Amino acid sequence: MLSALIWVPILGAAIIAFLPGNISAKFTRKISFAISFAALIWSLLIAIQFNPGNNSQQFIEFLPWIDSLGLNYSLGVDGLSLPLLVLNSLLTCLAIYITDENITRSRFYYSLVLLLNAGVTGAFLSQDLLLFFLFYELELVPLYFLIAIWGGARRGYAAIKFLLYTTVSGILLLAAFLGVVWFSGSSSFAYEPLRTHHLPLGTQLLLLGTILVAFGIKIPLVPLHTWLPDAHVEASTPISVLLAGVLLKLGTYGLLRFGLSLFPEAWQTLAPSLAIWAVVSVLYGAFTAIAQTDMKKMVAYSSIAHMGYILLASAAATPLSLLGCLYQMISHGLISALLFIVVGVVYKKTGTRDINLLCGLLNPERGLPIIGTLMIVGVMASAGIPGMLGFISEFLIFRGSYEVFPIATLLCMIGTGLTSVYFLLLVNRVFFGRLSEKVLDLPQVQWSERIPAAILAGIIIIFGIVPDWLGRWTEATTTAMINPEPAIVKIIPAVSVSETKIP
Repeated sequence: MLSALIWVPILGAAIIAFLPGNISAKFTRKISFAISFAALIWSLLIAIQFNPGNNSQQFIEFLPWIDSLGLNYSLGVDGLSLPLLVLNSLLTCLAIYITDENITRSRFYYSLVLLLNAGVTGAFLSQDLLLFFLFYELELVPLYFLIAIWGGARRGYAAIKFLLYTTVSGILLLAAFLGVVWFSGSSSFAYEPLRTHHLPLGTQLLLLGTILVAFGIKIPLVPLHTWLPDAHVEASTPISVLLAGVLLKLGTYGLLRFGLSLFPEAWQTLAPSLAIWAVVSVLYGAFTAIAQTDMKKMVAYSSIAHMGYILLASAAATPLSLLGCLYQMISHGLISALLFIVVGVVYKKTGTRDINLLCGLLNPERGLPIIGTLMIVGVMASAGIPGMLGFISEFLIFRGSYEVFPIATLLCMIGTGLTSVYFLLLVNRVFFGRLSEKVLDLPQVQWSERIPAAILAGIIIIFGIVPDWLGRWTEATTTAMINPEPAIVKIIPAVSVSETKIP
């Protein structure tokens, strides 16, 4: 079942790329969307058959591959990877849907998008360290070309910068994985056996430090973040959706899967430093976002700040904070995708993303009222307004982290307030007031352009009102990461997920 999620998109990419004859861009888009939609339905079927009360890997697939290297084709899914798997499939569908029907070099473009989907899916499913690394590197190539060919004016610079940073991340990650196998004396890169090896604390600190830097680039965390704003600004809207919504989650997922789980003693030792690192990333990202005049760049720096919340919760490593990590990964993926889609529509209709040139887009007659409303929904969710998924994720993180790092948690809560500040500046300048004379007579927004953002807004609100629909799939797994006892349905009787619902 799991292999189909990887190999169907790869096979589809090969068919699109090498099918003889001329294929129109519109027809190629339809084929690609059908393949991605099939992957989404398949991931949902896996979720339906998934047992939430089981904290171990499910739907396991194992095939010996290269014995001399200790590499095996080993796949599995648990409560940590399942929601991210569905998120990846959903956002790939939406990214293909919002792509321009007449995009140039369409066969190459859609093949790369499907390969990107397969690479991310394979990374989330891998139960072998070396296999994870291979998929982790696989997504680098298509994303580089997607930025370098279909990006903005400075796409070459942004793509090269992304490639260099991500290459360094991959080198460090491979070195750490090789070190884990070498020092543990294991004959393979299998994930589960390596969890049982107890390395000396000094060795753990060395390996964990390398992994932290590697995934810190991917997340990204300050000061390893500088590639992200450039990549977002130059990438097209569909690629920004995938980059913020899914690609960054490889870093946060890796922190939990290969950092906290493999090196619990070293993680506990470095936890105070990680909490400080989280505060720096949150506050730097928030203050820098306030200074931006480009809507897309503001959302990009917002992503850096919100990724810092996940690092704080990971450092605290309480059952509630780790559950909040998963909520925040899903929440940020949906909210950032919504914001980038709306910004893309605004740019398409007005020709600018400069908040100093835009004004009054909520005008019901000549503006973009529905798009403006969807932007406000995304902004409210990102700011943690109750009734939205963003509120649930931040509440769980702060509630679970406060008992371990009270000062760091309070400082990160300031970042939530700053989120309201910079997004209020954006909404007030761009959507309220009198419609700017520079953007009069805007082209009409079709319903097909509103549907993706509307779908994301609906999911954000639904999970915000009924958060247990998401938490029940992952609670057993996140609890087991720090508590080896058998999975339980509720974490703490006094503060359970179900009791965090909005009245």
